[in-house]
Amino acid sequence: MVQLFFDQGTLLINGSKEELAAVDRYMKWDDRSDCYRSEARNYGPIVLTLHRLKIKFDDQVKQFSQQNFHAANEFSPRPHQQASLDGWIKANRKGVVVLPTGAGKTLVARLAMVKTQRDTLILVPTINLMQQWHEQLQEAFGVAVGQLGGGEKQLEAITVSTYDSALIYMENIGDRFGLLICDECHHLPAASTRLAAVMSIAPFRLGLTATPERTDGQESDLYDLLGPLCHRVEINELEGQFLAPYKLQHVAVTLDPDEREAYDNAYEHYKSFARGSGINFSRKDGWSQFIMLCARSKEGRAAYAAYRMQKKLARASRAKLRQVWGILRRHKTERVILFTDDNATAYAIGETFFLPVITHKTKGSERKDILLAFRDGTLPFLVNSRVLNEGVDVPDVSVGVIVSGSGSVREHVQRLGRILRPKEGKQAVLYELVSEDTAEQFTSERRRQHGAYQRQGSLLSHAGSGALENAD
Repeated sequence: MVQLFFDQGTLLINGSKEELAAVDRYMKWDDRSDCYRSEARNYGPIVLTLHRLKIKFDDQVKQFSQQNFHAANEFSPRPHQQASLDGWIKANRKGVVVLPTGAGKTLVARLAMVKTQRDTLILVPTINLMQQWHEQLQEAFGVAVGQLGGGEKQLEAITVSTYDSALIYMENIGDRFGLLICDECHHLPAASTRLAAVMSIAPFRLGLTATPERTDGQESDLYDLLGPLCHRVEINELEGQFLAPYKLQHVAVTLDPDEREAYDNAYEHYKSFARGSGINFSRKDGWSQFIMLCARSKEGRAAYAAYRMQKKLARASRAKLRQVWGILRRHKTERVILFTDDNATAYAIGETFFLPVITHKTKGSERKDILLAFRDGTLPFLVNSRVLNEGVDVPDVSVGVIVSGSGSVREHVQRLGRILRPKEGKQAVLYELVSEDTAEQFTSERRRQHGAYQRQGSLLSHAGSGALENAD
């Protein structure tokens, strides 16, 4: 008889070669354990194959149970949510659903939990998201919901964990859950994060994301870990009906003459050093070579200082700050969230206009208080540096301002998604401030390679630094 055991995030398998021939592709012999070993994620295929071939086996692995999850409040899924669930069920309850931010991915997850009725582990990238899921699931099902992360360590039939915490505990809890739900699952293929899925035996898996594509091309690993793409809906398919209608305003910012001169000098300084050192930034190792050479000499350190200076001037010039002020005045009665690419720019905006700021350095308790005040309208404006690209559920936010950002398409789409949550009568506006004749222009072009930014007439260019300064 075949015997199956769970061991520190893997499976131990005992049996004869004849009995195990059908599942041979999932296993490797382990001399240390004197038996076969397999990744925990292969539990479902192995057990299903043995059962189908009527090979007797002793399952000492599974520690999850049949549950009886019922929504405390009845709800009717919208067409795109029902189609997502149907596609996932058709794929044998394994796979990835792609829905825009604000389209109700958490409701799809709750529907999947009700359909599957197994102990469920939900993985999320941030503590903010963990807390948000925890509150929503407790309200939806009326049961205690466990948490792993942010100082919490409580396991329940429904448990929410950050990816980082799951990696710490998965070798001990990987056998406890039959359904694994990965929110913002585009994080999963990373070298370390993927182990959270590899070390789980969950035969049923659901990935949720608005942007599965990765710059490293590893989205294929996502489908290997969670299952195939089951259903996909884009922003333009839901806009105006299930997402707020939105406008995009591309604001071209002209640097003041003295900052223009300082930018050009700094840009030429670091570029000249790179050219003279034979560095090609288009190569994969170009940036690491630049950093290495900068650290080796006085000239290199000066070149790196020049690089930082031109970035600072492009990101947070006086002209940009005037544009920010103009936008805040124009939308003084609305909820506004401002995005930056770095902490320094976020703090500069916060200090200039006396606005609350959230960065990765913000303490958990302070972050929670700021977000609560932002949600209830006590603080109408909020500045953040990348940390709120994911996980802010504030339907009243109607204005987003991208003061600076990376060239990531995903990041740009996520930031747009922060203002698209529907509310009656809402008109969302996303401003993108780009310093003219700087490297920011190339960065902006790269990140707008998505259908949400390509519709005709969506980008309204405001050339010059005074376009919004005097807005009423």
